[in-house]
Amino acid sequence: MYEHYQSPLISRYASGDILRLFSPQRRVETWRQLWLALAKAERELGLPITEEQIRELEEHITDIDFDCAARREKEVRHDVMAHIYAYGKAAPSAAGIIHLGATSCYVTDNGDLILYREGLRILRGRLLAVLKALADFAARYKALPTLGYTHYQPAQLVTVGKRATLWMQDLLSDLEELDFTLESIRFLGCRGTTGTEASFLDLFDGDGEKIDRLNKLLADAFGFEACYPVCGQTYPRKTDSRILNALSAIAQSCYRMAQDIRLLQHDRQLEEPFEDSQIGSSAMAYKRNPMRCERICSLSRYLMADAMNAPLTASAQWLERTLDDSANRRLSMPEAFLCADAVLRLAQNVCAGLHVNEKIIDRTVREYLPFIATENLLMEAVKRGGDRQQLHEVIRRCSMEATLNMREGLPCDLLSRLAGCPEFGLSEEELSALLNPADYIGRAPQQVEAFLAQYDHLWADADSAPAEISV
Repeated sequence: MYEHYQSPLISRYASGDILRLFSPQRRVETWRQLWLALAKAERELGLPITEEQIRELEEHITDIDFDCAARREKEVRHDVMAHIYAYGKAAPSAAGIIHLGATSCYVTDNGDLILYREGLRILRGRLLAVLKALADFAARYKALPTLGYTHYQPAQLVTVGKRATLWMQDLLSDLEELDFTLESIRFLGCRGTTGTEASFLDLFDGDGEKIDRLNKLLADAFGFEACYPVCGQTYPRKTDSRILNALSAIAQSCYRMAQDIRLLQHDRQLEEPFEDSQIGSSAMAYKRNPMRCERICSLSRYLMADAMNAPLTASAQWLERTLDDSANRRLSMPEAFLCADAVLRLAQNVCAGLHVNEKIIDRTVREYLPFIATENLLMEAVKRGGDRQQLHEVIRRCSMEATLNMREGLPCDLLSRLAGCPEFGLSEEELSALLNPADYIGRAPQQVEAFLAQYDHLWADADSAPAEISV
């Protein structure tokens, strides 16, 4: 296995669930299930297919001879025909009726739709697990004051939990998009080479109602409510665009969250999980690099870029179909699912194990709180008989002086400067008594409570344990 290239998504990042879903075994098993369903439906509609042939097809869904198929594909240069041949070898009595009336896209496209739907369901569970971990975190820290930032410059106070709800709101938007994508997926059915169902008109002696019944039976067999109303040879490639857009949206949200955590870890306010034996740097043994969040950002960039493949394919279909989408889709679609799976598992692992350094957060808050509280200090001084305009100028001048002092590496001395101005009329102790951080977080705790109460039902049953990551 070490002599040939292997995608890192397979060897390092994606989970077993998603790898099995897009494995050759699962793909061809799905094709065989489609051939079986077609034979059953055709028999029900009166075509000369025997119960023995159906039974033999059922008995050989999983025992796929990939070597036989590979040898045949080398001869005929057609993967579907090679697997029809291998299936016929396993079920010889049914060899003559496998794929009856169908085109390759009957199995390739319907098979992809089945796998993509299942992949989206897996990712939906992963997304809910991330939301559950963040909900627990937000509830725990809903009232913990922390310094807010605009333009990455110190601004007004927020709370640690309130900030987490911003990440959650993005991910909830992604959940809505994913659910819409899942609900909108339909089945291709068995539509023929250009989507006209001409071959089945022949098979059923011109009976169009039987063709409609055939497609209904096939859609029902795989749990689809309907087929696309019209198709060329393939299902509409806009479906792929919609799927990859949903996965890209997840990547965008996870990137934003992971980058925020990286910024906060730089200031030692938050830290992603770091194991006892983990090595942060090969040269600098003291390092605690945010490698999981860095990996989320790195993989998310790949996924956002990969999502461009689907619109480029959808926009170049060449009438009823072209084959230049095939090789691209074999790469871009499964890889997107593997990458989204890796991003969400990492995000769950990080969110379930986030460490909050409360003392560092408090120290940072205290450092900037005198500036944040200046309006309140001004109002208190006015209440004690001061002149508002004069006091405003005192605060402005003292603030500039304190800022210059801090640029020299000295602590913030704004309060002592204000106390030293007789016109301000307040001692440093009296000013300090006005600096309770909880008085400057507005309605943040109530906003967190209301937000979680509105959406808690969505992830009530989600797993809150950290996802296992292999590397």
